[in-house]
Formats: sequence, structure tokens, C-alpha cells
Amino acid sequence: MKTIQYDKIVNTVAKMCIDANCNLNSDIRTAIEQSEKCEKSPVGKDILQKLIANADIAAEKQVPICQDTGMAVFFVKVGQDVHIEGGSLTNAINDGVRKGYTDGYLRKSVVKDPLNRINTKDNTPAVIHYDIVEGDLLEITVAPKGFGSENMSALRMLKPADGVDGVIGFVLETVEKAGPNPCPPMVIGIGIGGTMEKACLLAKQALTRDALTHNSDEYYANLEKELLQKINKLGIGPQGLGGTTTALSVNIETFPTHIAGLPVAVNINCHVTRHVTEIL
Repeated sequence: MKTIQYDKIVNTVAKMCIDANCNLNSDIRTAIEQSEKCEKSPVGKDILQKLIANADIAAEKQVPICQDTGMAVFFVKVGQDVHIEGGSLTNAINDGVRKGYTDGYLRKSVVKDPLNRINTKDNTPAVIHYDIVEGDLLEITVAPKGFGSENMSALRMLKPADGVDGVIGFVLETVEKAGPNPCPPMVIGIGIGGTMEKACLLAKQALTRDALTHNSDEYYANLEKELLQKINKLGIGPQGLGGTTTALSVNIETFPTHIAGLPVAVNINCHVTRHVTEIL
């Protein structure tokens, strides 16, 4: 049995929140740099150059890459042989968010009630997804999610007969409707299968995958490539001002589903696509 102290989790999560918001992930930076070399629009090319310059300033001065520092979303793998000493894991994560968003001067964007709209003033509570796994490690991934992109996400319960063409059509429709709102170039997470809520969770989790990798299944890897090509032909372009770089990556995750269903979720992210993982 491995014991992890409450305060260690709090301090780790606090640092992760600041890092995720101030430092552009290397995979995203590489994807933007590669896109800039291929971008056909002079305006689009200039915007992509400015996104890199903005990221450099943010990293140097340790200020947020974007003013919307998001709602803190966590994916946590808890080893069966891990014991948290000093308090609950959920409270430790929320205390870490509270500390990180305060110490890092990150914008507090969470309201206590969805209709009464009173700000909690510390960006808690976080959205936490747990997975109990074998072993004695605690793996924490934080993925702050801004709502310019979150609001453009969608779910559709397709019929099995709609097949892959139905999936492609729905994804393209969702991205085209989103237009400039998610601050493109986007990273697009797609969840296929499971139930209504499982498809959405898969799509969200897909956004934490390295943007330069593809699904391990060749069929879905090819579908990712096809969708990226079709999306970049929509002409939305960087920041919605036209061009050939509407998306940097398309990540698909799947799960078995019912014989009568084909749930598909599209979770859109902005070009920053923040996520940091730590293992304790």
C-alpha cells in the first residue's frame, strides 16, 4: 500500500493548473508550426505566427496564454494500492484548483448554480472523472476547458444505419456551425459508441491525447486523417478569417455500444488545448 499525503496532491494540482494555462504543450506548438508552413492564406499564416509569439510571451512571463483559463476538468487514475492520508482525494484536487487559480492569478470562471449565476470566486468545484486501476500510482491529468469552444460541442444519437457517413456528416456540420467561435485552429475530440454520456466523456478524453498521434486502430486512424482533411477544406481558417488550417488534429476514441445505437459526440477545443499530466 502506497500512502500519498493530502498536501502533496494539493500542491501538485496547483502547479499543474498554472502550467497548463501558461505553457503551450509541445505537441500543439509543433502542430501550429507545421500548419503555418502549409497555410495558403497570408492572413491565416500571420495569425498562426502570432499564436506562437503569444505562447512565447505567456511562457516567458508566466501569464495565461488565453484570458479564459477554463473550467478545471480532471481525469484521475487511482491505483487500487494507493491510500490518501489527510483528507479525501476530491477535496485535495479542489483545494489544489483553488490554490492554483489564486496563486497564478488565473481567471475564476465557475458559478455555483447554473441559473442563479453566483461566482464561486476560486474556480471550484472541478469536474473530476475517476478510473480505478491496478497498482500503486496516482495519475492526474488536468485539462482546463474554455467555453468559447465548449459551447460549440455537440452530441447526436445516430442510428446504426447512418454508419460512418453519418458520423462524418455530423462532425462536419458541427465544425461548420462552430465557425470562428472556438478560436480556430481547433483540436477536435470525437467519441463514438457507449451510451449518451459515455460518448461525451470519450470525446473530452480524446482532447488530452497527443495531437501528433493517431488512434492505434488503423481504421480509426484513417478516419481521423480523412476528417482532418475535410475539415480543413471548409475554409474557416485561423481565428475564422479564412484559410486552410481550420483544425490541427482530429482525435477519435471509441467504446462498444448497443445494437440499436450509434452515439457520437464532438468536443471542440481551441488551438491552446491545455492538458498536463503528473504521476504521484
